[in-house]
Amino acid sequence: MNATVLLIEDEKRLRDIVKAYFEKDLFNVIEAADGEEGLRKFNDNQVDLIILDLMLPKVDGLEVCKLVRQKSNIPIIMMTARSEEEDQLLGFDLGADEYVTKPFSPKILVAKAKSVLRRSIDTKEEADTRTICGITINSSSRTAYINEELLQLTHKEFELLCYLIDNKGIVLTRDQLLNNIWGYDYVGDGRTVDTHIKKLRHKLGDKAKHISTVIRVGYKFEE
Repeated sequence: MNATVLLIEDEKRLRDIVKAYFEKDLFNVIEAADGEEGLRKFNDNQVDLIILDLMLPKVDGLEVCKLVRQKSNIPIIMMTARSEEEDQLLGFDLGADEYVTKPFSPKILVAKAKSVLRRSIDTKEEADTRTICGITINSSSRTAYINEELLQLTHKEFELLCYLIDNKGIVLTRDQLLNNIWGYDYVGDGRTVDTHIKKLRHKLGDKAKHISTVIRVGYKFEE
């Protein structure tokens, strides 16, 4: 799995075992031996998941979890020798996504990591997806669908569709579209917009009716 894990654990032997299992499953692993180092490496690297020991030197796991949550919704799996319900509830209250109690199976930890990452990706995909007038747009994957059929849009056609939808009901001049889609330094004229609108309408099929032409002004997306 092509994801980067930040493993914050002070016991080197356990850290080495966990790292080996994750690397076997093609994870990239960044190690930290205490909470202070863990926070520094979190700030300095792009990571997809944190595996966090509760009992850490310098800055304990609960404080690390709290500080991470102030900046990010990255998935966090907390691991600890403590099994008391109160400790687990406190971890969840601070934003932990999963909890494993030592001793644990490294294979189970990897499986939980995959599950947490899948849930995180699904949540992000859902948040980045919107549907209007039967047109579904996903801004993270930069894809558009009509009735689950993928539209083969160019980069500019996708940007144009998104901008029209984001400003639905508003008349957008050709200059506004040029400036926001092609950029202020673009050397061209309104015919560029007209050409792209024509191609976009063709690809939208019967959904093209939602892009209205405002004569001598520009275009508008209407529900």
